[in-house]
Amino acid sequence: MKRIPSPPVTAEMASYIKLMRAEGLYMHQIAQALHINQGRVSEVISGKRFAKQPPAEQLPFNFD
Repeated sequence: MKRIPSPPVTAEMASYIKLMRAEGLYMHQIAQALHINQGRVSEVISGKRFAKQPPAEQLPFNFD
């Protein structure tokens, strides 16, 4: 079975990831909401990628 690569994380996505984590979401929930690999979420949260990117002010979608 062919592996489907995760799309690249943008600076905008990193801002949303940081906000969603601050709101108390788990990494797997963030990954599912943004359709990316959980490893990419971990890289942003740990500061390996986009360390200086601030969190977003609000999400562009309703997360109910």
